[in-house]
Amino acid sequence: QVRVVESGGGLVQAGGSLKLSCTASGLAISNFAVGWFRQAPGKERECVAAITRSGDSTYSKDSVKGRFTISRDNAKNTVTLQMNGLKPEDTASYYCAARWSTELGPRISPNDYGYWGQGTQVTVSS
Repeated sequence: QVRVVESGGGLVQAGGSLKLSCTASGLAISNFAVGWFRQAPGKERECVAAITRSGDSTYSKDSVKGRFTISRDNAKNTVTLQMNGLKPEDTASYYCAARWSTELGPRISPNDYGYWGQGTQVTVSS
């Protein structure tokens, strides 16, 4: 059984930092492209960052560029989203998703990902 698990969410003041981690059981996440998505109440789920299987190519949503960094350690079967300079508008549930892929570029549509975690809440207070 495949299980994708996020960790690291929480409550932080504006300007603070959080580090989200994504691991998986039942699959070697090193073989998968990974995306971090977020969804705030009443809004659509959006991709904030994505990384290819090799880690050679990444995507960051414009509003998080320079603040969020996605990286992976395939030896540890972990993908990390480092979030710095957090803003109240970053408040959302954050989801890790995995996609089996050997493509050279990351995908950003939720429909392209087949394995999802349960999400972790990130709340940024002003």
